[in-house]
Amino acid sequence: MTAAPVSLTGELAAWASGLRLDDIPDRVIDLAKSQIVSQLAAIRAGLTHPLGAKLVRAFGGPLQADPARSAPVLAALGSWLNLDDTAYAGHLSNSTVAVPLAFARAGRLDGAALLGAVVAANECAARVTAAATLGPFRGQTAAHTSLVGAVTGRLHCAGAPAREWGQALGLALTMPPWTLMHGFLGGEARLLSAFTPVRTAMDACDAAAAGVTSAPDILEHPQGFLTRFATVPLPEAVTAGLGRRWHTETLSFKVRPGGPGIDSAVDCALEIRRQGDFAGVDSITEVEVETSYYTMHAARLASEHDHGPRTPASVLPLSVPYAVATALIEGDLTVADFAAPATDDVRRWRLAERVRLVEDPLMTRDLLHSEAPFGEALRQAGDRGAKWLHGFMGARADLLLATPGEPVPDFRYATKHTGARVTVRWADGRSASARRDIPVGAAGPDTRARHRALVRAKFTAVGGEEKVADACAELESAGPDQVAGLLTEALTVG
Repeated sequence: MTAAPVSLTGELAAWASGLRLDDIPDRVIDLAKSQIVSQLAAIRAGLTHPLGAKLVRAFGGPLQADPARSAPVLAALGSWLNLDDTAYAGHLSNSTVAVPLAFARAGRLDGAALLGAVVAANECAARVTAAATLGPFRGQTAAHTSLVGAVTGRLHCAGAPAREWGQALGLALTMPPWTLMHGFLGGEARLLSAFTPVRTAMDACDAAAAGVTSAPDILEHPQGFLTRFATVPLPEAVTAGLGRRWHTETLSFKVRPGGPGIDSAVDCALEIRRQGDFAGVDSITEVEVETSYYTMHAARLASEHDHGPRTPASVLPLSVPYAVATALIEGDLTVADFAAPATDDVRRWRLAERVRLVEDPLMTRDLLHSEAPFGEALRQAGDRGAKWLHGFMGARADLLLATPGEPVPDFRYATKHTGARVTVRWADGRSASARRDIPVGAAGPDTRARHRALVRAKFTAVGGEEKVADACAELESAGPDQVAGLLTEALTVG
């Protein structure tokens, strides 16, 4: 009798469940350590915001006795301000860091085990997300990223066998969330965009541990997940280059709050603000932001819910005009800028009305050719990718993409080109411009060289202790007591 072929979740689970720190290159481990520090900063930031207070009132704090209850709270606190780190593909850290943090603390794991769980979860969540990237969801609306990251992060911490991983993944992916954009942007429901899938994943893990079974081919079956969640399914992305193509190497670290494409525009605004001949903001007549189609697309969606000071707090991190105006006025962009009294500042909204977005086709082309957010998916899709790209961008997609090229053998040189050029014009005829092709903290050579310093600054900027960030840099040597103490100290606010 011929053995049944191994399913995608089965192959992925067999590899990831056995992954240990010794199997992972040092450069990948270093990125994972920075990822933990960065997400701890994002969680701290969420705790200080009024929406974070609502979440805690509803579901309890981030350090509960039951890690299955802590995990979704940690996921939610670190997500909605867009301070969570991203990769090719997906917003990983809300699940792949948050869940291992909860279970490492409760299970008294050492630093090596925590790091191994984070990388294993990264690799699983990113691969499933990559397989569905050419579809209707991306970014935080792709809730399946958190489903997979939460299941695999928890089960790696537990040392569960590969069979249990496969069953839990199948259960979680059988009824995945389908995000409604109107609700995501129309109120405060976005606060639960990571909470809900992580909580679902906890139930899937409990059910699998109790012996509940699932369809092993849930991803690739003609009536399975990828058929429903991808316009152009890429099942090969789930297992391509296991142990060689480390998706963790595509990480982009968010150094300020803000959604797709805002980073570069704010970087440019701050560069202009620092110039010695900066003429102030009161006589600014126009701020032109040239950027990619992707940023334009996200900005259009957010603008439908832009109501000045009455804009929902969950929408503000997606508003390019508000972020750029705030950066020019304040010389920074921080968590405090997304709550009152900052959001009631009339000057910001007046200047935001003068911010105009314009697409730069060359920036769009660069975006489509960089690994993140979806350039590598287009390379893997080859000719198949034209279907999705035409639906997303229209007929000009052919001119911008040309030949997508071959998939890369590994991700050690990955980039994320979400560029912007900002030009400020004053009433007296003066102007100033700045351009940034890769945002500060995004995947690229600069981030690979100094990610530790970037995330350390991010952590201390939200009140974290330097000694905690420094200890995380040596996390692989930390024992269980030190890990538990670090996490408690890192997440104690006020």
